[in-house]
Amino acid sequence: MNTHAPEINESQGHVHSDPVGAKTGMWLFLFTELLLFGGLFIIYTVYRGEYAHGFTEAAGHLNVWLGVTNTVVLLTSSLTMVLGVSALQRNQLGLTQLYLISTILLAATFLLIKFFEWNAKFAHGIYPGSEHLHAMPHGEGIFYNLYFMMTGLHGIHVVIGIVVMVVIYNRVQNGTITRQKQGILEYTGLYWHLVDMIWIFLLPLFYLTN
Repeated sequence: MNTHAPEINESQGHVHSDPVGAKTGMWLFLFTELLLFGGLFIIYTVYRGEYAHGFTEAAGHLNVWLGVTNTVVLLTSSLTMVLGVSALQRNQLGLTQLYLISTILLAATFLLIKFFEWNAKFAHGIYPGSEHLHAMPHGEGIFYNLYFMMTGLHGIHVVIGIVVMVVIYNRVQNGTITRQKQGILEYTGLYWHLVDMIWIFLLPLFYLTN
C-alpha cells in the first residue's frame, strides 16, 4: 500500500499563495498612482504661480460647503473600510458586509454630490471645451480645466473602488473571502485610503484657494 499517496494529492491540490509578493505589488501600484497625481499637483502649482489672481477668482465660484461635505463623506468611508477589515479579521462576516455596504453607499454619496456640483457648472456653460470657458480670462480657464481633469480622474478612481468593493461583498457572501483569505480586502483598503488622501489634497487646491 502506498502510504505517500495522500501527501501527493495534497501537494497537487495546493494553491500557491504569495502574500508578500502581492502586498509588494499593491504598494508599487499605489506608488504609481502617487506619481500620477503628484505630476498633476506640480502642474497645478506651476500654473497657480503664474495665474494666481485667475485661480483665486475661479475658486471663489466653487461651492466650498460641497467640497467640505465630500471630504467628511470620504473620511467616514475610510473609517467604515477600516472597521470592515477589522471585522473580517475577527471572522465576523456579516459585520464585514455591513461595513462594506456602508463604504459603498458613502462612495456613491460622494459621486452624487460631485454630480450636482458638476451639473451646476455645466448649466452655466462651464465645462471642458465650452465656448464660455474659452472666453474666460486665461488663468480662470486653466483653473477650471485642471479642476475638471483632476476631480474627474479622482472620480474614476472612486468608481473603480466601488466596483471592487461590490465584487468583494459578493465573495464574502459566497464564502470565497474569509479570515484566512483577507488579503484582497486589505489591499482594497489601502487603495481606498489613497483615494481619500488624494481628495484631502484636492480640497485646498481648488476649494480653499485664496
